[in-house]
Amino acid sequence: MTVPTVLTARALLLDMDGTLVNSDVVVERIWRRWADQHGLDGDEVMKVVHGRQGYASMAVLLPDRPVEQNYADNARMLAEETADLDGVVAIPGAVEFLASLRGLPHALVTSADVALSTARMAAAGLALPDVRVTAESVGASKPDPEGFLKGAAELGVDPADCLVFEDSGAGILAGRSAGMRVVGVGPRAHYHRPDVVVADLTGVRVEGVAGGELRVYVG
Repeated sequence: MTVPTVLTARALLLDMDGTLVNSDVVVERIWRRWADQHGLDGDEVMKVVHGRQGYASMAVLLPDRPVEQNYADNARMLAEETADLDGVVAIPGAVEFLASLRGLPHALVTSADVALSTARMAAAGLALPDVRVTAESVGASKPDPEGFLKGAAELGVDPADCLVFEDSGAGILAGRSAGMRVVGVGPRAHYHRPDVVVADLTGVRVEGVAGGELRVYVG
C-alpha cells in the first residue's frame, strides 16, 4: 500500500483549466482554428497556450503583431470559449476535493475571466470558491506570479504558506515565482517539475488542524 505524501500549508490556490476542469477539447477546437487562420502549426500552438491568458499566448506566437490585435482576438476568443461548453467536465475527484475545502482557506486563481470561469465551473458541476482571482484581477498573465500573490493577499496568508495546484508549465512557473510549493495535476504537469505530481484529484485529501494549518494528503 502506497504511503501518501503529506504537505502542510495555510491556504490552497487552485488553477481551473486542467486542474479542476477538463476543458481540453474546447481549447483544442478554438486554438487550432485560430492557428489555421494565422498559418501556424496547430501542434506548436498547443504547446504554448495552456495556462496563459490568450493575449499572452498570442504575443509568444506572433511577437511582431500589435498588442491591440492580440487583445481584440483575446476578447473574441473568450466569448467563443464561454459559449462552447461541449465536452467540459470535472477532473476526476474535483467535486470531492472542493467539498473537502469548505470552511478552509482556498482561492481560485485562473487565467479565465469571470464569465468563462463561471460557465466552465457550472458546466463541470463544480462550486466556485468564494475567493477568485480571474483575468480581470491582474495586469500580467501567468507565468507572472501576480495572480497567485493576489490570491494569497486576499486570503491573508504569506505566500510561503500557500500550496498551488496547477497543470501547466506557465502556471507551475508562476507558483514557484511567487515563492509557493506546487502540486502538479495531470500529464502536462509532469514535465515542469512541480514539488509533487498527481494524475488527478482522486487521491488528494485535505484536513484542517489546530492553529489554522492544513494537511494535504497526496497519493
